[in-house]
Amino acid sequence: MIIDEFMNDWQKWRRQARERIVTVRMAVPDALHQQWGAAIAALLQQGFPNLHRMKIGLYWPFRNEYDPREAVLPFSKTGAILAMPEVIDKHKPLCFREWWPGAPMRKGAYTIPVPDDTPYIEPDVLIVPMVGFDMKGYRLGYGSGYYDRTLASYAHRPHTIGVAFELQRLETVYPQPHDIVMQYVVTEAGIFQSSDSGLVPISIEQCAVDNASV
Repeated sequence: MIIDEFMNDWQKWRRQARERIVTVRMAVPDALHQQWGAAIAALLQQGFPNLHRMKIGLYWPFRNEYDPREAVLPFSKTGAILAMPEVIDKHKPLCFREWWPGAPMRKGAYTIPVPDDTPYIEPDVLIVPMVGFDMKGYRLGYGSGYYDRTLASYAHRPHTIGVAFELQRLETVYPQPHDIVMQYVVTEAGIFQSSDSGLVPISIEQCAVDNASV
């Protein structure tokens, strides 16, 4: 919800919203987390069947985020290439290295595992973690700006699918000029597409049709 006292201090508002959402997300019971995760996985698999032929950038879950790994593994068995992000420098875009179950891993920034010296991949699509998201499809991250910086760096910008739980939905994140709207947001409640009027729900069937030729 919008908090009027922070309207002129978006950085402070984001910091407090981030802390609040992560605290709530960390407290989600395991059974409920698994239920929500299974719903998101089904939506990704059924709504985006074209992923089977793409280079997919995903992420290693952090602080009780939705875990996208199981959702995309079936795509890798039919031709998709999977990749995980690596922080090269705090002021530079992310790089993505190929990942597969059993790939050699090492601890990266924030002790998050990253593939160890596997080939660099330029993704066609990014499954993007979100601390929060708003009604227009803007993302609240951890505050370092890695994903916005990365998306802005590509000559041909990857398609973006933000993933989160409904408890992470906000009225607004006070988007700034550097913020980039997610093309789709997927939660346990459904698939939502960005439009001029904000996020709008889209059926699994229509999403699959819209992305068939992408």
